[in-house]
Amino acid sequence: MTILALVILFAIYAFMDAGLETMRAFGSGRAGPVIGHLLLGLVDLAAGVIALAWPAPTALVLVLVVGLWALFGGFFEIFSAFGPGESAGHRAMYLITGVVWVVFGLFSLISGATLITRGIDVRRTGRALDPVGARA
Repeated sequence: MTILALVILFAIYAFMDAGLETMRAFGSGRAGPVIGHLLLGLVDLAAGVIALAWPAPTALVLVLVVGLWALFGGFFEIFSAFGPGESAGHRAMYLITGVVWVVFGLFSLISGATLITRGIDVRRTGRALDPVGARA
């Protein structure tokens, strides 16, 4: 039940962010940032649809989806920093935000891949995981 709630919460957040990115794209007076914001909105929309289309994935799969979403979103933020006509303050904020998202995405992907391989190893060998309380 908790995983389903987390999936739904993530989908709602992704849809809201897609709407905000779309408004941000059309709120700009220049044509350059419009494409980047629209692409980021499409990535957000796709992440939300994927989360709702497969509500049964484990938290591990959600970590991988969030990691990819953060990675691509971070790259789009970094690319937005180099748009023509951006002030130094906007460039700095785009770069900082993009780098933070890329680092978070890479961390999520690496930890998710590690957990997947660990799960395959545990399943293959037939070992059961000990509950935390049983060790005490």
